[in-house]
Amino acid sequence: MAPAPLPSVLLVDDEPHSLTAMKLALEDEFEIFTAPDAGAALGVLENEWIQAILCDQRMPGRTGVDFLTEVRERWPETVRMMITGYTDSTSMVAAINEAGVHQFIAKPWHPEQLLMAVRNAVKLFQLARDNERMQLEMRFLSSTSESRLEKRRRALREGMGFETILRSPNSAMNDTVAIARQYASFDIPVLLGGEAGTGKAQLARAMHYGSLRAEKPFYEFNLAGVPEELAMVELFGAKRGVLPGGVNRIGLMQKADRGTLYLAGVDEASPAMQLALLRVLTEGSITPLGGQETVGTNLRLICGSNVDLRSKVADGAFRSDLYYALSVGEIGLLPLRARRGDVAMLAQHILAEAASIHSKPVMGFEAPALEFLENYDWPGNLRELTNEVTRMLIFAQENVLGAELISRHILQAAPAEEGADRSAEEDALQANGQLKDRIELMEMRILRETLTRHRWNKSRAAAELGLSRVGLRAKLDRYGIMGPQARVEEEDD
Repeated sequence: MAPAPLPSVLLVDDEPHSLTAMKLALEDEFEIFTAPDAGAALGVLENEWIQAILCDQRMPGRTGVDFLTEVRERWPETVRMMITGYTDSTSMVAAINEAGVHQFIAKPWHPEQLLMAVRNAVKLFQLARDNERMQLEMRFLSSTSESRLEKRRRALREGMGFETILRSPNSAMNDTVAIARQYASFDIPVLLGGEAGTGKAQLARAMHYGSLRAEKPFYEFNLAGVPEELAMVELFGAKRGVLPGGVNRIGLMQKADRGTLYLAGVDEASPAMQLALLRVLTEGSITPLGGQETVGTNLRLICGSNVDLRSKVADGAFRSDLYYALSVGEIGLLPLRARRGDVAMLAQHILAEAASIHSKPVMGFEAPALEFLENYDWPGNLRELTNEVTRMLIFAQENVLGAELISRHILQAAPAEEGADRSAEEDALQANGQLKDRIELMEMRILRETLTRHRWNKSRAAAELGLSRVGLRAKLDRYGIMGPQARVEEEDD
């Protein structure tokens, strides 16, 4: 049986006698590689599997801190140690913060001291590798326990492109998606408008993954309700000394370099924020909070607004130059009430996701339930639809969700060509006409809603309303209200 290979250690020092002395102290227990400078050391790292590095601080060309900082970025698992004969506190702080140095060894060193330090470094490397291996094994065991079908379904749900924007073949959203596809392939800012909850963030993500920047990161941030200073830090970062703890903070503008940043609520940007955004778009540069120098960034900015920015520009509440810089491409998203035929598909998708999250398997909706959902105008758009479907799932006792689970104000809303009215009482109170007609409008909707909740059990509905079955039947005939089965039989005739 072949002996186990010795752990590999890289020694970097521009003084030959120092390299020789360190090698003599360590070569019995470790495989030693040496380099006289940072350039030669990088060559060793690219060709050998190094577990620990012992580097001098002061060398010609690049310092030890600069070299170890690059090592940290390219080979983060390698344990980094520094040997120095100087007590420069600034260099030591930089070595800890930037290069992530594990230990300092002062000159002159003792062979036993050096040997113990390298032993500990190699043990730390091996422990980190063992921990990483265990995490990978746990992930593998978890993933193999899932069925292939579930993996396929999850992959489809986690798709990021335009396929995630669910819509029917003849949906009014098709034109909007076609415009977004066109803009996606051109590296320009885009402004997304429309009511709250219409899916602007989802469309921005789809545009990113449909662009040439798809392999780079996508970030999103909402300015709505965020204090100006906090928003500045999140977006532009902060220099050391501005934030508690004395650390640098990298903002999303830098993190999204060569990628995409979706900025929601841009209509609520402060004057200072508007000026900073204009600089990003026109100069491609930012200044971190508390800093003096400028930092370049090559990101694509997609912004969202729930209000008409043109009107804010006209009122002087938004910079006109920023508006025109943001709206090189401009897309208006439709509210749900204008997407007839899409609500049923969206509701099915939302139900499947909610059922998975809450571990409550269901098969879908009954036809009358989908009809009520389609006929409502959804003033809260996708968020309101999501809330309603989730509530229906919570109270469902069967694996198919019926219309009786739908909220009363939705059941009472009357069908219309462009979506339902939001409130029966509002229509009746504000509409013109005789008192008798307005009362009949409310009575018709109450009858329809009550029967739906009782799954068209006329005895129970009549009991709740204080009517006899004969009286209820007379009112249904008068208003032409039919149950689901009666409508099917009439269509068959």
